[in-house]
Amino acid sequence: MPEAHLAIRFFRDLEAEDFNVLRSIERGMKNYRYVPYDVVLKISGLPVKEVEFRLKRLSEMRLIRRWVGPYTGFVLNRAGYDCLALNALVKRKVLEAFGMPIGVGKESDIYECLTPQGERVAVKFHRLGSISFRNIMKLRGYVKDVKYSSWLLIARIAAEREFRALKITYDLGISVPRPIDRNRHVIVMSVIEGTELENLIELYNPSEVFYEIMSNIRKTYMEAKIIHCDLSGFNILIKPDNHILIIDWPQYVSIKHPNAEELLKRDVKNVVVLFKRKFDFEADLEEVIKYVKGEKEALRV
Repeated sequence: MPEAHLAIRFFRDLEAEDFNVLRSIERGMKNYRYVPYDVVLKISGLPVKEVEFRLKRLSEMRLIRRWVGPYTGFVLNRAGYDCLALNALVKRKVLEAFGMPIGVGKESDIYECLTPQGERVAVKFHRLGSISFRNIMKLRGYVKDVKYSSWLLIARIAAEREFRALKITYDLGISVPRPIDRNRHVIVMSVIEGTELENLIELYNPSEVFYEIMSNIRKTYMEAKIIHCDLSGFNILIKPDNHILIIDWPQYVSIKHPNAEELLKRDVKNVVVLFKRKFDFEADLEEVIKYVKGEKEALRV
């Protein structure tokens, strides 16, 4: 069962004291791998019996984990962290009702939800801590300077970065989901509908779709002044209206990054190779890169 599903299942049953204890453990995790019982008690400010009751209850819900060693300590499970983020978003009147999962992967869970106004939105739970810290450090450059690298912190940083990228690009008219709000490791954005380009069996207008993708990459490079850095057929969607949507932005970098040229070329090459492999559509890589960088005014496709 995805952690987010577990959080949604128990969220409505949680009381103010439960959230108090969850937040106390979260605060303690800044300094402890397993937060000592005495620290939880002190931060929460609740009576001893109340804290003991809440810790037992939260443990049974699998929102926290109890550790017994030289001392008794506690740590949030991912579902517990989910509950804290959801509670903040509900209190801010961003979310009202939770729906079904629309995407579950190694690095994120995405659910469809409703706002109090009845708008359908996508809620993305970042899950980068689900792979080993060593691999995260190697594959995700934006966490290399983090001194205390827990899954909680890494997931939050990924969400912060993606939300920032969506704000930059959406405001410029680039084809990305509309960012609505963020709390901790969770992003709320406009509903995501479409099919991953990689999973399409047939594309009736490959030249038009290719041009639309490259136009968006060009605008991202020239106006937003950033590079996606993880572009592939899995994060370019074809929407029901046949236009594109580019998703998954936490790895973006500035065009001033020392490896910007290489990263841009890799993104563009991924798309060029995909179109040749899946749709038998050919484009000259070097010419496309010149167009994306603004060195050519038009792209012949």
